[in-house]
Amino acid sequence: MRTTTKNRWPATAVAATAGLVLAGCSLGTGDQDDAAGGSAEGGSSKEVVVATHDSWNMSKQVLRDFEQQTGYDLTIQPAGDAGALTNKLVLTKGSPIADAVYGIDNTFASRAVDEGVLTDFTPKTNPGSAYEPQDAEAAAQLTPVDYSDVCVNVDDVWFKEHDLAPPTSFEDLADPAYDGLFVTPAPSTSSPGLAFLAATVAEYGEDGWQDYWQRLVDNDVKVTAGWSDAYQVDFTAGGGSGDRPIVLSYASSPPFTIPEGETKPTTSALLDTCFRQVEYAAVLDGAANPEGAQAFVDFLGSRELQEALPDEMYVFPVDPEATLPDLWAKYAVPADDPATLPESEIAAHRSQWLEEWADIAQ
Repeated sequence: MRTTTKNRWPATAVAATAGLVLAGCSLGTGDQDDAAGGSAEGGSSKEVVVATHDSWNMSKQVLRDFEQQTGYDLTIQPAGDAGALTNKLVLTKGSPIADAVYGIDNTFASRAVDEGVLTDFTPKTNPGSAYEPQDAEAAAQLTPVDYSDVCVNVDDVWFKEHDLAPPTSFEDLADPAYDGLFVTPAPSTSSPGLAFLAATVAEYGEDGWQDYWQRLVDNDVKVTAGWSDAYQVDFTAGGGSGDRPIVLSYASSPPFTIPEGETKPTTSALLDTCFRQVEYAAVLDGAANPEGAQAFVDFLGSRELQEALPDEMYVFPVDPEATLPDLWAKYAVPADDPATLPESEIAAHRSQWLEEWADIAQ
């Protein structure tokens, strides 16, 4: 998705779909404070500070409901993408920048746990128990909030106009028939890019993904700094003047490419190329207001917030009973069998993978 944010949708696509808000266009700290009713004066015990990735977005009414239900004043503090957010938490260990955190994903979860920046907390309700980390220590600290499938997307209109069958698999992306057509953000600077790298590791194994990436490079894959560059600039259906009809995006992207006045997306997600990202919330070790942090983590599992997630941040709620918007129910289909890797394996090999990838792709 990005250089430093988790934006998922080109503005033109969002404008064409009932005025949904662009994910990742942060309201700004000031607007978030206003949305939540303002922080408590002097950092009193009423204030609960939440560090998030830059793509945090939630309706003012939902945030006001949290305050009214709990009596806390909520302050949202954006801190970069999932990687930057985790790094800041590690660097401020012992004197945390917030009370709670939202937005650490499964590609960085083990680092946060191993560095000791989180503390154990069991929420009152946990509708996302099926998405808990596999590691017991991580599961005790991290509460699943939402998930999204990072998948290759194709511009169906472009392929129809060029009388070319679109790709359907990882292998197809390296086929000469699609030479120069694929663009993806780099795993070194983008969390979706890292998810795609992890997907290729899961697909081809520790000893095979390097050869696969070499074949992608030989097939003229374009690598950008972030999702926005890939989708909004280079992708043919991204609203700009791009020339690449294959892009790394999300399984939930197609509904936001429905042209105004029409009912069908112009793009498709290749569900056999997906890697599942799960985002977590946690209470920070040493929090000034641990009770407020716990209340916020509890609230993230509420039906109200879970059902607001798709329209506000374009992610799937972990609550299986949450009602999805009509467009999502029809066109934003999650993968039946997405690629996954244990958080501990990602943590153990992330640096090595990135070094090897850089040797191949850069």
